[in-house]
Amino acid sequence: MRSAKGWLLAVALLAGTAQADERDLWMFAQWAGDHQTRPFREMLVNARLYGVVPIHQLLRSASDWKLCSASPFAVPPAANWPAVRSTLALLKTLDTQGILREFEVVSAYREPNLNRCAGGAVGSAHTRAFAVDILLPGWADPNPLCRFWQQYGQAWNMGLGRYPTGRIHIDTAGYRTWGGDGSAGSSFCVKPK
Repeated sequence: MRSAKGWLLAVALLAGTAQADERDLWMFAQWAGDHQTRPFREMLVNARLYGVVPIHQLLRSASDWKLCSASPFAVPPAANWPAVRSTLALLKTLDTQGILREFEVVSAYREPNLNRCAGGAVGSAHTRAFAVDILLPGWADPNPLCRFWQQYGQAWNMGLGRYPTGRIHIDTAGYRTWGGDGSAGSSFCVKPK
């Protein structure tokens, strides 16, 4: 039985953060049994990027998959794999530099119809390139991520956004930033002058 102090700590850690995604490893294993993921996995292994993000998170589609009667997971088309490698290389660098150690990917590649149903932007990097929406633990400070974007974002062609839900969007499809209202002016980061 958990003590009252333990419950208070758990509540404090979750306060102000979005809940973890229900699409866990078990659900992924059931889905993967009926879907071809081997070529995608081999590409990740060959690029030395397998495991940067757990595969069950890396293949999560939009969080609104149920509402949109879509698949909970999706393998990006092979034509998108260079963008997958680019974004994963960025995430690996962020981890290596200690900027982004703990996170959960809640949305990655989205088929265009699912993106539209889920309210994604027209031409979203989730559909045309490769993007991840992540959740940080409640104690994580997003400012080091912002500083990295300010210093190295242009070289990485890095998109960095933050939504009102607390989710953070990362891609390598264009140097830009935005905040809760979708504009650069509401971003938690500002472009260096």
